Amino acid sequence: QVRLVESGGGLVQPGGSLRLSCAASGNIFSINVMGWYRQAPGTQRELVAVISRGEPNYGDSVKGRFTISRGNAKNTVDLQMNSLKAEDTAVYYCYVKANIAEYTALYEDDSWGQGTQVTVSS
Repeated sequence: QVRLVESGGGLVQPGGSLRLSCAASGNIFSINVMGWYRQAPGTQRELVAVISRGEPNYGDSVKGRFTISRGNAKNTVDLQMNSLKAEDTAVYYCYVKANIAEYTALYEDDSWGQGTQVTVSS
């Protein structure tokens, strides 16, 4: 099993910045995809940004404003969010697709964090 710990959400004014961090722990052999999705009330969960096999992928609405990067510690990822808008308000969820080592077996597993609230408002 994979445990995800998220940090960095909060309240910020339009045009401001926030940084989210996520750390994954558990019987992780390797990580295939790690990053962030978000969900606003009454909407479907949508891609924000992920790193997939070393390459960053961004949702169209955040390109040019958000930057995803691997953290300094192993199995961590950071999301730098700049030029925040009211429409960025949502619960942000960390996501990991990892290869899990269990005895002599490896299997792929999807895990989600509990979510962190980001509110952009004046």
